[in-house]
Amino acid sequence: MNLNFRKAALVIAVASVLAGCSKPPVAKHEEVRPVRTVVAGQSDGTVGASYSGEIRARYESQLGFRTGGKIVARLVEVGSHVKRGQPLMQLDPAQESLQLAAAGADVDGARSRVEQAKVDVQRAEALQARQFASQAEVEHQRLALQQAESQLRAALARQQLNANQRGYTTLLADRDGVVSALHAEAGQVVAAGQPVAVVASDGEREVAISIPESRVDELRLARKLQVSVWAHPGKSWEGTLRELAPDTDSVTRTYSARISIVQPDPALLRLGMTASVLAPDVEGKRAIRLPLTAIIDGDGDGDGKRTVWIVDPKTNKVAARDVKLGSAQNDSVLVTGGLAGGETVVTAGVHMLQPGQHVLLAGGAK
Repeated sequence: MNLNFRKAALVIAVASVLAGCSKPPVAKHEEVRPVRTVVAGQSDGTVGASYSGEIRARYESQLGFRTGGKIVARLVEVGSHVKRGQPLMQLDPAQESLQLAAAGADVDGARSRVEQAKVDVQRAEALQARQFASQAEVEHQRLALQQAESQLRAALARQQLNANQRGYTTLLADRDGVVSALHAEAGQVVAAGQPVAVVASDGEREVAISIPESRVDELRLARKLQVSVWAHPGKSWEGTLRELAPDTDSVTRTYSARISIVQPDPALLRLGMTASVLAPDVEGKRAIRLPLTAIIDGDGDGDGKRTVWIVDPKTNKVAARDVKLGSAQNDSVLVTGGLAGGETVVTAGVHMLQPGQHVLLAGGAK
């Protein structure tokens, strides 16, 4: 009996020791992450498309000599403002001058033959009146006169042709504008028709852009276009679609388009400036646009999934939601599916969150 009592006391003592060594349960602490959010809202005109291009003149002339030869003088520089008829380049005129002199000599010879033929006709007619020449002889001299006159007209035409060729040795501007490019230098031998200078006309200005095949219909359906340039942020001009190529470029596989600028300001819109064409209401419907920082890429499995964190306004817990994206503009992106509008979307701190995690909204309570 005494032995049993000792065993029981020993068991109780050991249990007491073990109970004293065990740690009390620690209350679980849930981390609350501070985040920035935005309310996804719909607005008109947010379905847009932006295209980059450059400022170009409405009319550009690629000029070349109408005869071949060696360039002896370049009379303008790139950027020079020229008037219609102003000389741009000069060819060596020596060969054309010799040809013109030869043509002049041919004219003098043909004119002399005409005068001689007239004298022969008069002599034959006088002899016929005295019955010393036949009618056939008179007709023969008259025919010779007609041939001489025809040869004179041909010589005069060749003289005029060579005079024109002599004039073609000076390349003239065909319109008022700016020399935008020069493709030849003094001393270079050029062929007839080879482009050696480009003159951009004053006045109308356009934006040359390239359109991928998937966006052609969007550009055609755009009800208005806005043109802006990097050099003048915050300022825009109205634009209209003037030209759209019917076929793609063989290298880029894009369609070239020209956007006319309504009432351009020549002092601000200089040739070659980088421009952006915005079609703010391509489809004319309401849409949602979010900052790019709100978008989480997929897990790298190649499925192309994009998600955002949605905050429950009652519990301040986050949940992931898949979304479909459209075009991106600047630092925002168009959301084409997955959001209905009115959701609170996390825009900063998205990579530190877990599903069901409590968050602290910037400027708000838990």
